Amino acid sequence: MIAEKGYGALRIVYAATKEQEEYIENLIRYFYSHVFPRYFDDDQIKQFEYLQVLSLSNNDYNGTMREALQMISSLQSLLTIIECIEVNGVNEEYRHMFERNVRLLEQHGILFPFTIDQFQKKRPFIFSMYSPPSNDWVM
Repeated sequence: MIAEKGYGALRIVYAATKEQEEYIENLIRYFYSHVFPRYFDDDQIKQFEYLQVLSLSNNDYNGTMREALQMISSLQSLLTIIECIEVNGVNEEYRHMFERNVRLLEQHGILFPFTIDQFQKKRPFIFSMYSPPSNDWVM
C-alpha cells in the first residue's frame, strides 16, 4: 500500500505487484521484438530506443495498481488493434480505440508516437536483429 496526500486528506492506494510490473516490461519487449520489426527497419527501431519509446524510465508512473492495470490494458489493446487492422483494415472504431489507448499511455508519461496508419502495411521481408530467432538450433 502507498499513502498519498491529497487535498488535506490521506488516501490509501495499492501498489502494483512485482508480477504486474514484470508483465508491463514483457509487453514492451513484445512490441520491440514482434510488432516493430514487422513495420519498421532496425535503424528506425534503434531510434525508438534512443527516444525512449515505451520506456518506463522517464514517466509519471507512481507504481500504483490502478496505473499498472491501465498500462497493461492499453498495451494489450494496442496489440489487439494492430493485429485486427492487419486482417480487417482500419475503420473509425479501431482508430478511436487506438488513439484513446495512446492517450492513456501518455498520461503516465509513456511515449508511443505512432498513428494507426503506420501499422497498416507490413514490411515485405522481416529480417531484424530485434526479432527472436526462428529456432534455437545452431547449424
